[in-house]
Amino acid sequence: MNLKYGKWFLTFVAAITLVMIPLPSSAGKDQGTIVKVAEVNGSAITLKDLNRELDVQRRFANREKSLNDAQLAELKNEVLKKLIDRNLLYQESQKKKIKIEAASIDAQVNRLKEQFPNETEFKSALGKMNLSEADIRLQFEQNLAIQQFIDKQFAQKITISAKESETYYNEHPEYFKQPEQVQASHILIKVESGANEAKKTETRNKIREIQQQLQKGKDFDALAKEFSECPSSAKGGDLGYFRRGAMVKPFEDAAFALKPGEVSDIVETPFGYHLIKVVDKKAENTINYDTIKDKINQHLKREKVQTEVSSYLAKLKEEATIKNFLK
Repeated sequence: MNLKYGKWFLTFVAAITLVMIPLPSSAGKDQGTIVKVAEVNGSAITLKDLNRELDVQRRFANREKSLNDAQLAELKNEVLKKLIDRNLLYQESQKKKIKIEAASIDAQVNRLKEQFPNETEFKSALGKMNLSEADIRLQFEQNLAIQQFIDKQFAQKITISAKESETYYNEHPEYFKQPEQVQASHILIKVESGANEAKKTETRNKIREIQQQLQKGKDFDALAKEFSECPSSAKGGDLGYFRRGAMVKPFEDAAFALKPGEVSDIVETPFGYHLIKVVDKKAENTINYDTIKDKINQHLKREKVQTEVSSYLAKLKEEATIKNFLK
């Protein structure tokens, strides 16, 4: 029962945003209707490519209705620059004769499909992006080629020293603070939105009966498995650890006010009525260096790789023939 979660569609959009590279197929049919917005060493980026990527960016940022003409023009230019950068990097990967195995592409596609409830929803999302599964496969292939090129050309040559890592940790203490957290289980009896008072009273009486069983010594986990109407019931109502801001406020306030082992009175939220048991609490603390040093190294390495790639792209652009037809 976490109020703050994203929809599967945004997961799809995020994945597609990472792999959008102009597709050769988009320029392969009906040449008379192709409108080019740019050309990179003779490779065309079409208006269709630009609009498709623009649509992805706007959906992901939820900006469909909030852009004026000037903002839209700025976004178009940003998107086109990204397409040009990706095109240049893909061309470099092909000069290095990087080839991607079909099994690697299959794994990427299957991982994306797993984010959807079923095949129908997956295909529906593809349709919204004006993409086919063949398009997705080609885009993953190109993206993997770029990643492999960057890894061989830059990442494998970059190391982070212990001194660099420790200095970063010491200079950014705010990044390593963990807020207070609580581990809680709950029993939920749902109340539908708009339910009348009679239905609310019926539901409240039901959870009061469960509360009475708890007071008589019945096991909380067992009662959660039997009666709770939250998916967490399968785990005895366990919601794991969460920090402030992760749950709706009445639930959060009750949970953080309890001590480990205590059970709340009946708590009402927009989801219905709850009984909450706190299992454990973690006070605010700072993650020690040894625990986090590997992640710091990864972060610093990514930053260095990004810097190297940006410099490399600047040189490629100086040597490339790039034509921008976007007005």
